[in-house]
Amino acid sequence: MGRIEKRFEELKKENRKALVLFLSAGDPDLKTTEELIPEIFNAGADIIEIGIPFSDPLADGPIIQASFVNALKGGVTPKKIMAMTHRLRRKTEKPIMFMSAYNLVFSYGKNGIVSFVNDARKAGLDGLILPDVIPEEAGDILPLLRKSGIDSVFLAAPTSGLKRIKKIAASSAGFLYYIAVKGVTGKQKSSPAEVKKQISLIRTVTDLPVCCGFGISNPKEAAAMSRIADGVIIGSALVKIIADAKNRTARIRNVVDFVKSVRRAMDDVRS
Repeated sequence: MGRIEKRFEELKKENRKALVLFLSAGDPDLKTTEELIPEIFNAGADIIEIGIPFSDPLADGPIIQASFVNALKGGVTPKKIMAMTHRLRRKTEKPIMFMSAYNLVFSYGKNGIVSFVNDARKAGLDGLILPDVIPEEAGDILPLLRKSGIDSVFLAAPTSGLKRIKKIAASSAGFLYYIAVKGVTGKQKSSPAEVKKQISLIRTVTDLPVCCGFGISNPKEAAAMSRIADGVIIGSALVKIIADAKNRTARIRNVVDFVKSVRRAMDDVRS
């Protein structure tokens, strides 16, 4: 059993929902990212998604796009992020994932995909999200991920029909990522009623936990979604808090306060 599956099992026994936090590696610098991740876990996160900066992100709004530009200007690379993850693994056993454009995986190292998966395994990575890869086009990487024990998490959208959801679920491991809005991150608000309807449909075809992301930015919204989904994913709101902080002390304090407030709100909701 991988760390992601184990964490969901633990949460289920505790009657709690997963809090998944996204942050952009290298924004404002890689040292800060490495410093923040243990703080985020200690504040109540169950899983952390590390975004690998890319010059042309697929589904990210202006907040995450700006963080990627900043990180790339600072010289962050996938190999540096791998090294950071390896160091972090010595400090925590909680699940760590990457979210990356497939181009960065394909062009990584001497042997591309093989090199990426091998390095990810050695670094202790638990899961990988490739927003621009659909199950039909994942034939080169899925077997490698499964052999390495790295969960492949695919995305389902509000427009996904039952036939499509079955295919997505069959290729996913760890959890299924449900996009709560028709649009990019950080731009629109999700509708609990619509999300509930779609997640109910998803649960007719898979036993995988379903985590809901996009359009969730504060404790109240996270609590509402935790009544419906098995986990809540927050990205843009956290990235903005990191970007807006005036100094290191304020950044850590603001991030920790935010994560704790979301965790409390979610824990107050018992299904």
